[in-house]
Amino acid sequence: MTDQNFLQQWNEININEPAPETEPSRQYYFMKKCKVLLEEKTQELGRKLTCCAVTFGCQMNAKDSEKLLGILENIGFVATESEDADFIIYNTCTVRENANLKVYGRLGYLKNKKKKNPNMMIALCGCMMQEPEVVSKIKESYRFVDLVFGTHNIYKLAELLYQRLNENKMVVDILDGTDNIVEDLPAERKYSFKAGVNIMFGCNNFCTYCIVPYVRGRERSRNPKDIIREIEALVADGVVEVMLLGQNVNSYGKNLEEKITFAQLLQEVEKIEGLERIRFMTSHPKDLSDELIEVMKHSKKICNHMHLPVQSGSDRILNRMNRKYTKEHYLNLVNKLKESIPNISLTTDIIVGFPGETEEDFLETLDLVEKVGYDTAYTFIYSKRTGTPAAKMENQVPEDVVKDRFDRLLKTIQTISKEKTYAYEGTDQLVLVEGVSEHDSAYVTGRLSNNLLVHFKADSELIGKLVNVHLDEAKGFYYIGHQC
Repeated sequence: MTDQNFLQQWNEININEPAPETEPSRQYYFMKKCKVLLEEKTQELGRKLTCCAVTFGCQMNAKDSEKLLGILENIGFVATESEDADFIIYNTCTVRENANLKVYGRLGYLKNKKKKNPNMMIALCGCMMQEPEVVSKIKESYRFVDLVFGTHNIYKLAELLYQRLNENKMVVDILDGTDNIVEDLPAERKYSFKAGVNIMFGCNNFCTYCIVPYVRGRERSRNPKDIIREIEALVADGVVEVMLLGQNVNSYGKNLEEKITFAQLLQEVEKIEGLERIRFMTSHPKDLSDELIEVMKHSKKICNHMHLPVQSGSDRILNRMNRKYTKEHYLNLVNKLKESIPNISLTTDIIVGFPGETEEDFLETLDLVEKVGYDTAYTFIYSKRTGTPAAKMENQVPEDVVKDRFDRLLKTIQTISKEKTYAYEGTDQLVLVEGVSEHDSAYVTGRLSNNLLVHFKADSELIGKLVNVHLDEAKGFYYIGHQC
């Protein structure tokens, strides 16, 4: 939504009337109601109240956090990165149980802070809150938390905050599932020149190691016209690169009345004038179509990169994981991609030590890694996730065996990745400048179409611009270059 449209709808809201029933007008109403209460508190304290959103997990969570901050800033909070803020919101992840433990630890830290600041409020939202046992634990052991809500009603932050401010007790609002998609809310973007755009929510795949379908719900695709309208507004606001987000973008459109494929959506996005780059994630191999590969082949805007999680190279383990493809099918997809887009950068996710994995299974994974030649891979040691079928499987792999396999896999991937990086040394590449280098303020950092980083000397005024850079030296996983 453009600022003009938001302001128009915002100005039409009358808080002296009953709350609207339709979204997002209902949330604008509660934002305005909260704003009045916050202004009173600001006058009482003689200072602005601050807010901080801490994001755990994936890029979809990061996108949700931008919405949460946008709502809070419109209410009147001033955003800060410090957890000394007056309003702290943890947007949680629950893919691994470790993530849950991390949140509990941080809550213990906040408890002492809240004792010193009676104005502090603490909110918990996101995937972790979709687990009933987690919510029960929060209610019993963390009574100082003010708001608890899940993945399906992120948009209700203002309404829930207003309820909390009036009732002065913990507010818990969890939906088991929803067909409702509420967008058109204000967002505080991290970058002015690039943005994530949700195209769908949820997942229907039920991989045996994954909790996501249980906490994110079934697949729900957004209306393509709404997606295009959002991207057009972002481009008008200075965005040159978008990342289309979904748990499985290749399934986009399957639940819509008017059928549209992900490939067809990409073609529509490509038509948007002023948009320079299109990225997307994540793709599931079982749904990667020839149509999508063809669209990528002819596109002038889709980045030369695909993240295609394989998880294992063993057919036996892939079957136990319920991935619904074989090693041969995956390698055929890779060959099609490389034939159509010769310089495509391929990245992946791999799990080591899945229950029942033998040395032979692991060697199949190593073989696949060598045949594909990934630019990089995100490797994970399998850990039990309560609530998933894999957690109950027999033949859990001993820790020392898993560690040995993990180290061998990592060494193989790093060797291949370095070789791939050196292939671009000495070439000129188009780079989107993303910021000043963290290591040397005389340098800026940018990202190539294939998602690799390059550092080169330049002024910060180039941030957000696409520039040609000569890659002088490959450093393994990034480049040092100079502007052409």
